[in-house]
Amino acid sequence: MDEHSFENELILVSNRGPVSYRRDGAGGLVASRGGGGLVTALLGVSASRRVTWIAHAMTSEDAEISGRKGGRIQLIHEGQELELRFVTSDPDVYNQYYNVIANPMIWFIQHYLWDLSVAPDIRRSEMEAWENGYLAVNEQFAAAVNDELDRRRSSKPVVMLHDYHLYTCPGLVRRRHPEAFLHQFIHIPWPQSDSWRVLPRSIRRAVMEGLLANDVVAFHTSRYVRNFLVCCQEILDLEVDFNQGVVNTGGREVWARAYPISIDCSEFERLAVSGPVLAEEEELKEFRREKLILRVDRMDLSKNIVRGFKAFDIFLEKHPEFKQKITFLALLQPSREDVEEYVEYREKIMRVVEVINTKHGDTTWMPIDLRMQDNFNRSVAAYKQFDVLMVNAIYDGMNLIAKEAGLVNRRDGVIILSENTGAHEELGPHCISVSPFDLENQSQAIYQALTMPDDEKKRRAGMIRDTVKHNDIHKWIDTQFVDIVQKMSGKVPAGREE
Repeated sequence: MDEHSFENELILVSNRGPVSYRRDGAGGLVASRGGGGLVTALLGVSASRRVTWIAHAMTSEDAEISGRKGGRIQLIHEGQELELRFVTSDPDVYNQYYNVIANPMIWFIQHYLWDLSVAPDIRRSEMEAWENGYLAVNEQFAAAVNDELDRRRSSKPVVMLHDYHLYTCPGLVRRRHPEAFLHQFIHIPWPQSDSWRVLPRSIRRAVMEGLLANDVVAFHTSRYVRNFLVCCQEILDLEVDFNQGVVNTGGREVWARAYPISIDCSEFERLAVSGPVLAEEEELKEFRREKLILRVDRMDLSKNIVRGFKAFDIFLEKHPEFKQKITFLALLQPSREDVEEYVEYREKIMRVVEVINTKHGDTTWMPIDLRMQDNFNRSVAAYKQFDVLMVNAIYDGMNLIAKEAGLVNRRDGVIILSENTGAHEELGPHCISVSPFDLENQSQAIYQALTMPDDEKKRRAGMIRDTVKHNDIHKWIDTQFVDIVQKMSGKVPAGREE
């Protein structure tokens, strides 16, 4: 079965939509593409099928155009027809939903980021944010989904929800539409059950029970699937079949599945030879030294940027012969600048770069070239030129940068990859695997990558490209639809290899 043989209408549900609206110079409303890799992936899912996409209004202009269009906006976006429906909330309610509970509370739990000796403190204000923010916005999403299902009772659409913003939404939909087919993809790590005990019992149970209202709960790796199944067993005391990836609850079977997300390889390869990328690449070649270490990341706490720089500092201390011959280019995109922890982290990054450049650099050479900007063409140009790519995230749902860069690199570059990234399950055997907390290990990995024999670099780089091309975005989509069709037809799931 290929992706085009799945003909059911889709209702996609996510916090951010495919477009957001803003005013142009003349005061009119214009659409710009929604941010993030999730939008790119879901546009692939929506190709060649009838789709209604339910998302939250991100701007006042989103809410305005939604009101003008009677709540439904017909789009032709990047050649695809779809209907967009915005959910709108009171700004204070949305703030509690997003900035108090979803980010940082749930995000931090799922990335193991809390320093539990000091945070979080769950007080009445957090409970109110859960009740009046997170639950309230999930109820609004559920009302929109239920309304769409009411309009299509005969067509049996598939509802595909996405990510940690919508954990309680499926239960509200299931209550109104017990016959609905619900599928939810979690795009961030799913931690072990002890991590969820940070939350009050009522909240953690609501998260789990909401997710188990789905027919399929999807993750990027088999590790996250196992963790989820253990949570069902230990938090809700449910019967779990680890071999089949099945949870039995309320007379229903819920499938837990791993589908590693990827990229559209042919589109990305075309982008890599486009005029804007080639122009950025020529500029990059002019200033590069003999060796180029690269990292491309959001300035997110989970990305472990500071430890990566500290490991580079240790490397320069141990191997001064590389001074003047190497540059560590860091292309960092500002992230969540309204969150205090992220502002502090940005300042910490700038301080450590200043210390390292002062310690090792001189008037003709700075070891770290830090650029805080959002320039995707420049990032792709740098992907083509790196000798070493540093991906040392504390935890990552997947990390598509490793796949993008590995696909288009032209120098048989070596990828240093954290064992706690989702990408490690596929690419780990062909990368240099590191612990994100072990600075000596990362320092040694830099030296190993820079001194690796050419034939080994070529072999590793080829295996990474082959793996990415074999498991591209189309396979990610296809395998989900195959399982949806099997589940809808009542077939017994085949045992999954761990």
